[in-house]
Amino acid sequence: HVQLVESGGDSVQAGGSLRLSCAASRYTFSSNCMGWFRQAPGKEREGVACIGRDGITMYSDSVKDRFTISQDNAKNTVYLQMNSLKPEDTAMYYCAAGLPSGAAWWSTNRYRYWGQGTQVTVS
Repeated sequence: HVQLVESGGDSVQAGGSLRLSCAASRYTFSSNCMGWFRQAPGKEREGVACIGRDGITMYSDSVKDRFTISQDNAKNTVYLQMNSLKPEDTAMYYCAAGLPSGAAWWSTNRYRYWGQGTQVTVS
């Protein structure tokens, strides 16, 4: 079965940077968006960024110009470079795959596969 494994979460000070990785096994990047989501305590999971198989990227307004999503097809890995981190970026970050064609990239309940999450804490 498909597995998504996130890594790279850590505790950093405001203004710092982190790079998250999502390694996919038994999954090919020939489908639609691979997405990054996050969920803070007491809040709903929200879309952060998405990268399509053609390399087109999309971001939520809250992270645009600070975060960059990228992919390495040879390694079946998606990255999220996070710069200028703010305390409000503190959350568990998840990667997701298996979005049906035509579904909105931010639709949390449309992704078929999810990783276990990696914690990002900004103070």
